[in-house]
Parts: sequence; structure tokens; C-alpha cells
Amino acid sequence: MIRNSAQPAVPAARFGALGLAAILVLGGCSRSSGEPNAEAAENSSSSPSSSESTSPMESAAPSATPAAAYKPATAEGPAENVPMPVMPEVAKEESAEGLKAFATHWYDLMNYGFETGDVEPLKQISGPDCVVCGTAYRILGNGYANDDWILGGTLVTMSTKTNYAVTSKGVYQVLIQIRQDPYEYRGPAGKLYEVNKGLEATTVQMIEATYTENGWFAHNAVTIQ
Repeated sequence: MIRNSAQPAVPAARFGALGLAAILVLGGCSRSSGEPNAEAAENSSSSPSSSESTSPMESAAPSATPAAAYKPATAEGPAENVPMPVMPEVAKEESAEGLKAFATHWYDLMNYGFETGDVEPLKQISGPDCVVCGTAYRILGNGYANDDWILGGTLVTMSTKTNYAVTSKGVYQVLIQIRQDPYEYRGPAGKLYEVNKGLEATTVQMIEATYTENGWFAHNAVTIQ
């Protein structure tokens, strides 16, 4: 589970690449010039009509390569081609709704970490003293070491609540009710190291955040219930 204590957790995500198709068309032109001499003589010369045309030539247009299909983790291997969560526009707003949407996105990035072992996106919007973050980093770091991975562990945001008032510490607070699915620590050749129950009951965590020129930033996140 993601609480304020360290637990063991998982390789970088595999992203599919979207190819770009390009079509180049070279168009020819046709032209005629010159007219016959009105008084044609034996030695006279005239400019014959001529035309030049070039057939349009198209370069072979490669088909656009679709993004590789997402594959969830199984007992045989880690998740593949996990899509990066995209922050919704409302989460960029300096408002109560923006803060709550940001908190939900924050847990989306936590889930991305559980599927890929990649915690960098979460670190970019979290402070170094974030308690819940530190626990997650240790879980995921352990779980994705040496070609291991985590199966399960999805965090579900049940509700968010904020009074949207600046505290004496100069931060906004938002409460998030969550639950977490059980998860397994897995390794190559079907190895099962450990099973974690996740959060069997819902729990409440709190994010303390401020709004910066780059949007919301989570300075800390703690479990309070």
C-alpha cells in the first residue's frame, strides 16, 4: 500500500512511436512557344511548337505507424507501451476545482509509476520532502530492479475535498480518499516474490500544494486516516 512507511516496488515504460507519413508531389508543366514564319522560304527557319510535360511523380508514402498497443502487466511480464497520463486543462487552473483535478492527476502519475517503474513524471510536480512520494519511490525502485516488475496496485481516487484556503504555512490543502488494489512483486520466469494487500479499506491522504508560474506543485503528501 502507499502509506508513510517504506515497502519494497518496478523498469522504465516502453513507449510506442507514432510514425509520420509524408507525400511529395512533383508537378510538371507544359509549354508551347514559337510560331511558323508567314513567308516560308527554302532556307528560312521557323520555331516549331514544342511542348514539354512531366508526369506527376509521387514519392512512395509510407503508412502512418500506429502507436504500439498497450499491454497490461501479467505474471509473465511487465506492462508495455503504457500511455503517459495527460494533465487535464482544469488541473492547470488556479482554483479549487483546479487543485482537486491536480490531485487526481497526481495519483494518475503514481499509477503510471506502478505500471512502469518510472517516477520522474511524479517527481517533476512533487517536492523532495513529500512523505508519500518517498514511500512510493522505494516501492517502485525495489519492484522494478533487475528486470522485475509489479503486477496490480492500481490506486483509485474516490473523492477529493478542499476548503481552498491558504494555511499558516502558505499552502493549500486537499484531501483525497483513495483505495489501492492488491499487487504482486514479480520477476523473470514467472517468479513471485511477494503479495501485498494494497489498501483493503479506503484511506485519506492530504496533499499540500501551491500554485506557481508552472501550475500546481505538491510540496508534501501524507496519510492522515
